[in-house]
Amino acid sequence: MNILSLFVVIPALMLLGLWIARNLNQVRGVMVAGSTLLLGLSAWLTWDFMQLRAAGNTDAMVYTDSIVWFEPLNIAYSVGVDGISVVMLLLSSIIVFTGTFASWQLKPMTKEYFLWFTLLSTGVYGFFICTDLFTMFMFYEVALIPMYLLIGVWGSGNKEYAAMKLTLMLMGGSALIILGLVGIYFFNGATTMNILDIAHNNCIPADIQNVLFPFVFIGFGVLGALFPFHTWSPIGHGCAPTSVSMLHAGVLMKLGGYGCFRIAMFLLPSAANELAWIFLILTTISVVYGAFSACVQTDLKFINAYSSVSHCGLVLFALLMMTKTACTGAILQMLSHGLMTALFFALIGMIYGRTHARDIRKLGGLMKIMPFLSVGYVIAGLANLGLPGFSGFIAEMTIFVGSFENADTFHRCCTIIACTSIVVTAVYILRTVGFILFEKVADPHYETLTDATWDERFTVACLIFCVAALGSFPLWASNVIDGAVGNILNVVSL
Repeated sequence: MNILSLFVVIPALMLLGLWIARNLNQVRGVMVAGSTLLLGLSAWLTWDFMQLRAAGNTDAMVYTDSIVWFEPLNIAYSVGVDGISVVMLLLSSIIVFTGTFASWQLKPMTKEYFLWFTLLSTGVYGFFICTDLFTMFMFYEVALIPMYLLIGVWGSGNKEYAAMKLTLMLMGGSALIILGLVGIYFFNGATTMNILDIAHNNCIPADIQNVLFPFVFIGFGVLGALFPFHTWSPIGHGCAPTSVSMLHAGVLMKLGGYGCFRIAMFLLPSAANELAWIFLILTTISVVYGAFSACVQTDLKFINAYSSVSHCGLVLFALLMMTKTACTGAILQMLSHGLMTALFFALIGMIYGRTHARDIRKLGGLMKIMPFLSVGYVIAGLANLGLPGFSGFIAEMTIFVGSFENADTFHRCCTIIACTSIVVTAVYILRTVGFILFEKVADPHYETLTDATWDERFTVACLIFCVAALGSFPLWASNVIDGAVGNILNVVSL
C-alpha cells in the first residue's frame, strides 16, 4: 500500500472503531489514537519529503501511485504529493488532533458527532493527496456534505438556516466545478484525468480556457470566501460547534485556495493570465471588506468569521499576483491562518461554554476570571494582526513583498489597497482584546466561573506553539513550498 493511502485508510478505520465503540471513553480513545497516528504520519511525511528534496529529487510529485478505477472515463485513484500538499496534510493533522481535545466535553451524541467529524477529515485528506480530477472532486464532496449535519444538529443559534445556506452555496460552487472539470477533460482530448498529464499536454484552446476558467475559479472561490460569494461563511462559522469551526476555517476553506491554484490556474494557464485582473479586483474587495465588516461586529465568532473572509481573500489575492514570492506567501498564509483561526475558535468555544455569551460587550474583565483563556486569546489576536514572531507576520510580509514585484500600476494599486487591511485588522483585534483585558467584570455571575481544564489547556498550548514556531522558524516551510510553487508557475507563466 502506498504511504499516502494511509491518510484515507486510518480515518476509515477510525470510523469503524467509533461505530463499534460502546461508551464515551472508547470513543475518546479511538479519536485520540487515530488523530495522534495521523499527526505522526504527516510529521514523518514532511521530514521524509525534506530529505528527498535535499538528496536532489526534483520530481513534480513524489510517493506517486495510480490504480485504474473506471477505465471508460480514464478515472484512476492517483495519489502523489508536492511541497504544497505536504504542508496542507500537516496542517490538517494538527487541526484534527487539537479539534479532538477541543471537543472532549461535547454532549450530546458524542459518538455520532465524531463519526461525522472523522468523515469530514477523510474528505480533506483525500483531496490533498489525489492527483486525479474525478477522485479529487469526490473527496471534495465528502468533505462538504458532513458540514450540513455537524452545524444543523450540534450547532448553536440559527443553526438550521446556517446549515442550509452553507450547503446550498457550496453545492452551487460544486456544480460550477464539475462543469469546469468536465470541460477540461473533454477539451484536453478525453484521454486522461491526471492533473500532471493535462498540464503537460496543455492543448486546451485559449478561447475555451477563457470559458472554463471562471467556472472552476469561482467554484473553488466560493469555498475560499471570494467576494461576493462569501456570505455563507460568517453565518456558518457563527453557528458551528467549536471543533467544526476549527476544521472548517482552519482547513476546509483552504481547499478553495488549493483548488484555484492546483486546478484553475495550473490547468488553464492562458485564461489565468488573461482573466486574472477581474478576480484580482474581487479578491482585493474581499480582503478590505472582510476587515471592515469585522470592525462592526460584536459577536466573537462573527468577528473571527469576517476576519477569515479577509485572510482567505488574501490567499487568492496572492495567488493571482503570480509571482513566486507572492504564491509562496499564499501557501504560508494558508498555514498561518489555519493555525490562528483554529486557536481563535477553540478559545471562543471555551469562553462561550462557560459564559454562554459571545457578545464582547458582555465579556469584560475575563482576564481576572479566566487568565489562561484570556492570555491565549490575546496571543491569538496579536498573531492575527501580524505581530513579528508569529506566523501572520511572515505570511503577510511575504505576500505584500511578492505582490509589489509586479511593476505595473494596476497590481501595485491593488497591493496598496490590500495593505490597508493590516491597519483595520489591528482596530478590531485591539478593540476586542481591550474589552477582555481592561473592562470591569460585566456579570457578577462570571466571578464563580473556572479557568481552562487540562484538555483545553493542552489544545490551546499546542496551537500557540505551532503559531509561534512557524513565525519564528519559517524557513523550513518556505523551502518545502518553494519548489512546488515554482513548478506550477512555470506552466502558468508560459
